Amino acid sequence: MIKVENLSFSFPQKELYKNISFTLEEAQHCAFIGTSGSGKSTLIDILMDTERYLFEGLLEMEPSCTLGYVSQFSHLDQTKETTVFEYIGEEFIKIQNEIQSICTEMETSSDIEPLLEKYQLALDAFDSIGGDHFESNINKKLNLANLLKLKDSRVSDLSGGEFKLIQVMKEMLNSPDLMIMDEPDVFLDFENLNALKNLINAHKGILLVITHNRYLLNHCFNKIIHLENMEIQEFDGRYLEYNFSLLQTKIELQELTVAEKEEMERNENIIDNLRAIATYNSEASRGRALKARVRFQERLEARRLKAPFVDIKQPIISFGIDHEIQDSVVVNVNNYSVAFDELLLENVNFEIKSTDKVALIGANGTGKTTLLREIFNNNHDSIEINADAKVAYLSQLQGEMLKDSNTILEEFIDAGFNTYDEIRSYLANYGFEGEILNQKIASLSGGERNILQLAKVSGSKANVLLLDEPTSHLDTYTQIALEKAITDYKGAIIMISHDFYSVVNGMDYVLIIDDKTIRKMSMRKFRQMIYASHFDKDYLETEQKKKSVEMKIELALKDTDFERAKGLVDELEALIKLL
Repeated sequence: MIKVENLSFSFPQKELYKNISFTLEEAQHCAFIGTSGSGKSTLIDILMDTERYLFEGLLEMEPSCTLGYVSQFSHLDQTKETTVFEYIGEEFIKIQNEIQSICTEMETSSDIEPLLEKYQLALDAFDSIGGDHFESNINKKLNLANLLKLKDSRVSDLSGGEFKLIQVMKEMLNSPDLMIMDEPDVFLDFENLNALKNLINAHKGILLVITHNRYLLNHCFNKIIHLENMEIQEFDGRYLEYNFSLLQTKIELQELTVAEKEEMERNENIIDNLRAIATYNSEASRGRALKARVRFQERLEARRLKAPFVDIKQPIISFGIDHEIQDSVVVNVNNYSVAFDELLLENVNFEIKSTDKVALIGANGTGKTTLLREIFNNNHDSIEINADAKVAYLSQLQGEMLKDSNTILEEFIDAGFNTYDEIRSYLANYGFEGEILNQKIASLSGGERNILQLAKVSGSKANVLLLDEPTSHLDTYTQIALEKAITDYKGAIIMISHDFYSVVNGMDYVLIIDDKTIRKMSMRKFRQMIYASHFDKDYLETEQKKKSVEMKIELALKDTDFERAKGLVDELEALIKLL
């Protein structure tokens, strides 16, 4: 269906792809992954509008191939009074009205021939979208996403997550040959995320989905395209199997690297000895032997193994603290309520201690962001902040904390850094180096902007962190680096997140919104609740065993015990088959 061969493309300030090739074929549900800023969205733009970009190489698409697209950003015309059914069935209703209009015109027209032609074209269009079953298909899709109850609701009344699912359904029901989705999971609560999983898995056409969501990656795709360091790697199989393949390669490469290093050290010793001999023995044969050894060493250096997809550099995220608060309450919420068009939260009471790491969990539109923002602003009568607390805030609305018209350097001067050199040194840990530091924030990807927010939060040295969807747009490598930073942090965290893995891997407990109030839930009970709803009964135990074996493999690699690592790989493979 789609074939890309040796495609290269650059912006003036950055080379994105160098001779990349891949194919997309019938029945493939493909996850498109890669670190933030690697050019995934740009490649999608090229596929969607090849005439707009000047690139080298070949991009072939079957002429009859139709495309569907769901952007990572939701746009809704709030002035339109459209129901969910009317929004999803827009094309169906339009063709249906056209057929009715032609039939009405035919009743009174004396020139029937052109109308018959128009009528046939409209019928063909109606058939192409499965018109006879379209209403039934809408109901099936809504039911699959557990949203049938919203069929007659106004689209303007939907939450952001519900509207995203409606967009996905609308594109799927138009039956495109290739459907492209750019981070459709961003900000979806877990119920809506599970609905998206069901929609993806039930779709019959080709899918190309940019996503960093580990839940979707583990449960939705049969092909992986991985873009990294201007190169692309294709893998036919599940994401779990792809990661397993990368781990096998990593073990092989590290074993070879150790052997090469030993060989190079032996050769270096021989060169040193030959150089020492050459200082008092000037025979030509000694000189030739030395030159031969130096050339051999250069060849060893040149063939050192490089693996752009195996050992990807994670940002170094570290939340330091200027001043620790010992064993006291840092945030106290007492009898808090909030309402907009309707009451969202009522009589909410909880306290956060100085080292608590807490996830604030609830469906889209239940008041989580409003509460977190009011804690940050600290001007609500029901919210009390410890006098010794220094609070930093990461917003899901990136423009709230980052100024689009600033360059990266200007943003961090505004944040209190003293010199450009200090900023350059600091941001190198987060993967920002070279010319990108002079780019406007508006030109960055969503993932890059969220990493910048994390860098600003880290630079504040605050002892209370308020993180609103910190993993949104972040690649999986940065998500894991963030989880480590959260685990190591010595202060308090309140985190809104719909990313199940970030919650269970980093938080002490959850505050869950239930019936307009908030109650505390242990992490053990939260895990059981999620797994009971969406997984087989043995899945949790198998996943925990898998994680344990992966940690043992990492330790074996640190000790360069490759035989033990290979033995554990067999154990890991058996567990992955169960998942």
